[in-house]
Amino acid sequence: MTEEKPYSPASERNRAPILESLRVVFAAARRVLEIGSGTGQHAVHFAAAMPWLQWQCSDRRDHLPGIRMWLAEAALPNMPAPLPLDVSTGPWLQGRFDAVYSANTLHIMSWPEVEAMFAGLNRSITGSATVALYGPFNYRGEFTSDSNRDFDASLRARDPRMGIRDIEEVNRLARGIALLPAADIAMPANNRLLVWRRG
Repeated sequence: MTEEKPYSPASERNRAPILESLRVVFAAARRVLEIGSGTGQHAVHFAAAMPWLQWQCSDRRDHLPGIRMWLAEAALPNMPAPLPLDVSTGPWLQGRFDAVYSANTLHIMSWPEVEAMFAGLNRSITGSATVALYGPFNYRGEFTSDSNRDFDASLRARDPRMGIRDIEEVNRLARGIALLPAADIAMPANNRLLVWRRG
């Protein structure tokens, strides 16, 4: 029996509006690191639509077989093999990427893991890099919708270390590695695409 590719309905729903923004945000980029590629659906869709980018998937080792299935089927020349990456332990590639993308990851990490991710980014990105993070965020500790409040409660019931992050705290970590806010784009279903730039 042939193993089926992993599939995320949410990735299928949100890929079009995210791509619309990334075409602009990553217009000058060449090498993108995706942190937490999950199923690999976003990576394949974005790499096919933006052939000027080399799109480097990464995730914890247990997610890599599913990502490889998506990459093998797509057979895109701008998608190298996915890399194992745990934000807390690495391994982080040194100064290799002028863009970083991650979707729906910060709220499933513990806060120390979020801090570790930014510390790792500091080693992996160039002096003129762009970082784009997609997902739900709070402003000044306040939820932007009742659905986000319910989602946060469900996350914390699963693991008290999870939860929707405050944009002000994420911006503090970004400033700590010389990333300055460049855009805060409203996305469907009470999500945001946050963009920072260096240089």
